[in-house]
Amino acid sequence: MSFDYDIAIVGAGAAGLTAAIYASRGQRRTVVFERELVGGQIATTDRVENYPGFPEGIGGLELAQRFQQQAERFGAEIRYEGVEALRPRPNGGFELVTSAGTYTAAAVIVTAGAYHRKLGVPGEAEFAGKGVSYCATCDGAFFRDMDVVVVGGGDAALDEGIFLTRFARTVTIVHRRDQLRASALLQQRAFANERIRFLFDTVVTAIEGREVVERVRLRNVKTGEESLLPASGVFIFIGQVPNSHLLAGLVELDEGGHAKVDLEMQTSVPGLFVAGDVRWKAARQLVSAAGDGATAAIAAERYLQEHVGPPRLER
Repeated sequence: MSFDYDIAIVGAGAAGLTAAIYASRGQRRTVVFERELVGGQIATTDRVENYPGFPEGIGGLELAQRFQQQAERFGAEIRYEGVEALRPRPNGGFELVTSAGTYTAAAVIVTAGAYHRKLGVPGEAEFAGKGVSYCATCDGAFFRDMDVVVVGGGDAALDEGIFLTRFARTVTIVHRRDQLRASALLQQRAFANERIRFLFDTVVTAIEGREVVERVRLRNVKTGEESLLPASGVFIFIGQVPNSHLLAGLVELDEGGHAKVDLEMQTSVPGLFVAGDVRWKAARQLVSAAGDGATAAIAAERYLQEHVGPPRLER
């Protein structure tokens, strides 16, 4: 049976591009489908300091570009098309329907990542792009000398909050608990930053304004007290939701929508692998996502050796 590709990868983040490096270096015809930005969340991160090999850190976009260049060097093809449907074929392999056409592949690795969880409060959707953002690196420069709010208490919230102090006059971090969940190093940096202040035990109940964001409505979860806080921007970092819609009804998902896989990233469907933030029990770190991608590609190669045969080498 012939296929357009040996291995199709859905998503060009760290997991997907690492899988592409391993698959294409192994002489497999490899394609990576990406709906938006190559690099995924890496590309929108100002600085990466915890990826091995870069003791001084490296810009997120630069690192993403290096991932891409390395994958393409070994022959991986990157197509800027969103995959709308994924279907197993009756006689083996898979069919991928994208925004531009239909492709077949002997094995598929889904590395579609996750998207930012929404607050779900009045004004959030209305002011998206008008003061509400989920990416400080993308939008921070628009808020020079303004007061902004960051919602969340994890690494992403503090990392992005610290970045925003390059531009904003003040950054208020609103967290629903009385303690942060971020790493000790990020907490130390944030508490030492004179432009950052904290509101603990507090949630945002509404985002208000006329044409753009002007204020947020807050509620203390312990006292019930409500207040208004003037702000020109609201940056939301309260977790992620896996992009697993392609897998619904195809493989088993956990309660959070993450695909269940074994230690080799294999799902219950032969030839279908899932890696990175879209799988269950993921560490949700750049280095672990890359490791997932490598593991999935190695397992996919073993699967192809058993069911399709060795790669067709050009002479």
